[in-house]
Amino acid sequence: MKQRVGINKWGVGSSLLGLALFGNLVNAEKLNYPDLPLPVQIESALSNHLLVLNATNELRMEHANQRKWNSGNYEFNLRAGTGQRNIAVTGQNLKEWDVALERPLRLFNKVGIDENIGTASFARTEYALGNARHEAARTLLQLWFAWQREQAQVNLWQQQVDLLKQQAQMTEKRVKAGDAPKLELNQAQAAAAQASVSWHQAQLRAQLAGNDLMRHFPAIQLPEKLPPATPQAVEHDFAFWKSRVLEHNHELGMVQEQSRVQQLLAQRSRADQLPDPTIGVRYASESGGNEKVAGVYVSVPISFGQRSATAEGAVQQAAITADQEAFVKRRLEGDIYAAHTQAVSSFATWQQAHEAAQAIRSNAELVGKAYSLGESSLSDSLTARRFALESSLAENLAQLDANEARYRLLLDAHQLWPLANDGDEHHANHY
Repeated sequence: MKQRVGINKWGVGSSLLGLALFGNLVNAEKLNYPDLPLPVQIESALSNHLLVLNATNELRMEHANQRKWNSGNYEFNLRAGTGQRNIAVTGQNLKEWDVALERPLRLFNKVGIDENIGTASFARTEYALGNARHEAARTLLQLWFAWQREQAQVNLWQQQVDLLKQQAQMTEKRVKAGDAPKLELNQAQAAAAQASVSWHQAQLRAQLAGNDLMRHFPAIQLPEKLPPATPQAVEHDFAFWKSRVLEHNHELGMVQEQSRVQQLLAQRSRADQLPDPTIGVRYASESGGNEKVAGVYVSVPISFGQRSATAEGAVQQAAITADQEAFVKRRLEGDIYAAHTQAVSSFATWQQAHEAAQAIRSNAELVGKAYSLGESSLSDSLTARRFALESSLAENLAQLDANEARYRLLLDAHQLWPLANDGDEHHANHY
């Protein structure tokens, strides 16, 4: 009992330490990625995604299959029979019966191959689970930024509506004072109404995008307001990111393990060209019980080309899988190049959009002040505000594009979110 209490005490201490470390991890990630969901929500969302749930069940199923490979598919077979012997000379009818117990035996080299097949198949399923979590994380990131883009347009159109309403109120005062014609008031009110329509349309799109996100990931809670995140430049060159992404890539590891499984299956087919013997023991009662027979027998199947043809087919299948591994690696290299290029280019685009938007907004403020002083026309003021809105929208979308592209690169390199159950520590890729 004392020993059990000691174990519980250490267990509680370890749990508290783990919670403290997890809390520090959560706080660190909140500081580094304020424009992303909380890590606790992300972990729950990924773990309960359909792709991950299916891959988890497949992993459990493959664990059972591994036990089947280790134990083999041969079973004991019980045979029994009875008969009657008729002796014509004496006219006797003698009852006879026999019973036998037999079982095929795997040759020793086949046992080792089967165990290796089970291990490689289980490793492939581990990579498949990691790949499912990775794909679910990509979907989460995509839907999250799709909602952010729509929400950004809602906020911009809300600001535009407020500004145009203030413009309309200012124009109304000038009309009452006789400093502006009533036509300008109609133009100002029409511009405010048109902006209000665009604002309601943006709200609808944001609501649909948020619903799409929560439908796929119910654990994600949409915040009312997200702090702005300034894009950061991508560090290191393409060679660095290529190395990191391929080092942790689940799909490549899955294909590599599948290739290994096919190679082992081909090896198993070649070994199976030498059939496994069946060994049995037999006991019989003959001549009405006057004769007792006990013995051991061995049977070996004789093949006429079927086993060699099966082995040849397995070798060709292994070659096909090896070619698929090379194809997947080349495709992944292209995807990595595209992701890195997009991240670098998106950051440069945002910088240009940011500088342009600042200049255009500054110009719109000057034109607005000039109109309030009667030094500019309403048409010039509305045009300047429209340009400011378009430039601000382009800046915000470029900012979100830059952040998403960088996060996507970090995600593929396993530097954004912890992707558990990926088997990276146990199954390193070699290429």
